[in-house]
Amino acid sequence: MPHKLLFALQQLHRAHWKHAAEGHKPSETTLMMCIARNAHFGKQGPKVSEISRLLGLTPPTVTQLINSLEAKEMVYRQADPEDRRVVRVHLTERGCEAAKKAKKQIDANLSKLVDYLGEEDSNRLAELLMKVHAFAQEHSCYLDRLPMKGDEEND
Repeated sequence: MPHKLLFALQQLHRAHWKHAAEGHKPSETTLMMCIARNAHFGKQGPKVSEISRLLGLTPPTVTQLINSLEAKEMVYRQADPEDRRVVRVHLTERGCEAAKKAKKQIDANLSKLVDYLGEEDSNRLAELLMKVHAFAQEHSCYLDRLPMKGDEEND
């Protein structure tokens, strides 16, 4: 059974779920969607530390992504009006459009998956994936990296 599970996880990893907005890395798209979600709830732009926490990335990684998106004119930084030491990150109009397009693509793909699996299996898969996530959080040392083809003999 462990080999079947490992094979399934490797196949899922190799599937490369496409969710990148055109011309952007998946990580950039994820960051834009995070900022858009924040704005959707009527909040001011998030701080780098908030994005870092939400996405589970280090602040330097988030800063690099913001720099890249800023160069593409997808995001901009703005000092917090209440505390000038705090910098908030906002989407530009182009960034908003890219995030909306990516969300629409993800929603369409998930709808296709639900149609393919059916409602009951989709719910069961979601529950199982949440359990896998909980396990990974508790036992992160065991799931740092899935062995890929050719790795099995070297470990």
